[in-house]
Amino acid sequence: MEDLLRKIPGVVETEAVYTGGKTPHPKYEDVHTGATGHAEAVRIVFDPKKVSYADLLENWFFRMHDPTTTNRQGNDVGTQYRSAIFVTSPEQRRVAEEVKARVDKSGKWKRPIVTEIVEAGPTTRAEEYHQKYLEKNPGGYTCHFLRN
Repeated sequence: MEDLLRKIPGVVETEAVYTGGKTPHPKYEDVHTGATGHAEAVRIVFDPKKVSYADLLENWFFRMHDPTTTNRQGNDVGTQYRSAIFVTSPEQRRVAEEVKARVDKSGKWKRPIVTEIVEAGPTTRAEEYHQKYLEKNPGGYTCHFLRN
């Protein structure tokens, strides 16, 4: 998802991270087992004068992955691939809940939205080879694309 997110007008910075788990400072070797509780995620810094948080969620996040599958994205299966929004404030939670409900009611997805909305908690930067992965590996595996 980082490759798509980085290209959104108003997104200033992206970073592949691990968050939502219980193991301090996890490494990919730990996270990919599903045992740490972490999700592979992307931290986004954006300019709210150019793109709103609600717009990032509704017009990008909910279009670039399948928010109806529990613990799966494409060929990737496990809790580390769950659909989740990791919020950092009560305001972000409020907006995320509103957007999720709106997308769920829109009928764009045939099944209910299962995206979790949870506190971000501590995050760990993923290893350097995960940062800007598709730039470093053109044609590398991705299951993310913008849906109508």
